[in-house]
Amino acid sequence: MNSLRTLVVVLLLSVGAPALAADSDSGDPLYAIQNPPAYAMIGDLLIARPLLVAATVIGAGVFVVSLPFTALGGGVGDAGQALVVDPAKAAFVRCLGCIGEGFERRE
Repeated sequence: MNSLRTLVVVLLLSVGAPALAADSDSGDPLYAIQNPPAYAMIGDLLIARPLLVAATVIGAGVFVVSLPFTALGGGVGDAGQALVVDPAKAAFVRCLGCIGEGFERRE
């Protein structure tokens, strides 16, 4: 019973945390901090992140297979960026539930 009570408290605090962070302005006029809702975080954690990790692994395999051909054409950097680095950044650098990577620069 005690572990169930602890689980409920942790869930309530984690769902209520975005409501506590209502002020999304960092004070720096150049950057905007994203404040995604809880349902976006849950969907990102359960659906998007596993798919992005799988895309990173599959992209790394495709990159290795295509490496001789891209080396002949001189596009190794572009192929590595598109097949491995971009999915890995989206899977591991981006905050949970955010659309962009970390801070977004305001124009």
